[in-house]
Amino acid sequence: MAGTDESSAFLRGFGRQLKLLREAAGLTQAELGARVGYSADQIASVECGRRIPKPDLIDKADEVLGARGLLKAMKERVALERYPAFFRDAAEIEKEAVELYSYETQVCKGLLQTKDYARAVLGMYRPLLDEELIEQRVAARLERQAIFSVRPAPLMGFVMEEAILRRPYGGKQVLRGQLEHLLLIGEKRNVEIQVMPTDREDHAGADGPFSLMIPKGGEQIAYVEGQASGVLLTDREEVRVIAARYGIIRAQALNPGESLALIEKVLREL
Repeated sequence: MAGTDESSAFLRGFGRQLKLLREAAGLTQAELGARVGYSADQIASVECGRRIPKPDLIDKADEVLGARGLLKAMKERVALERYPAFFRDAAEIEKEAVELYSYETQVCKGLLQTKDYARAVLGMYRPLLDEELIEQRVAARLERQAIFSVRPAPLMGFVMEEAILRRPYGGKQVLRGQLEHLLLIGEKRNVEIQVMPTDREDHAGADGPFSLMIPKGGEQIAYVEGQASGVLLTDREEVRVIAARYGIIRAQALNPGESLALIEKVLREL
């Protein structure tokens, strides 16, 4: 079931549209469910706006109900509902970014997370998240990683605290898989992964994590997130300050080669 922040007028509107099309086709919820491979209860939940429909349900329902693309046209917007409300605008900008940089202090950035690592992190949220909501958010994080296959490839840089490499969210096996994934991503020509050593005495990242994104044809935007909230910053002076801070953080961190070597060292020690 979708959590409170996942419920929206858009989902309810999509559900009403699905119901109208189903009734116009003369089908019950059970009959539609049988044709698209879902239960009557699942169809009912989607029509009431309580459940976020999966992409394949939308595609199949569009075809079965003769919607002529009406439901499919809303698929991308429906997909955004799997993100927390405060992150949806940032997710849309991220998807179109030609440059993307981040600094993280507690966990690997979502774009770098494996499925098991993402599930472990989301499973530790307090208050606890519903299991279905966790799976929806895990799927959303993995879909965001399509950015690594975009051509032309966007420039990306990720700086993370050394402690992230050693914190065994989900257990050592999960951490091992995450570190191996970082090494693979770090080999991409358009990606630089850097580690900020714990022993640094001067540290420009003391104010906390953030991301910087440049959308195609647009100006650089900063995104700051924490404690179930997120803020997009577009004011040029505010963004300039954060960009300058990121430049200093990169200079203070290990270079990409040294960083990958440290990740390999930590991996061997597990």
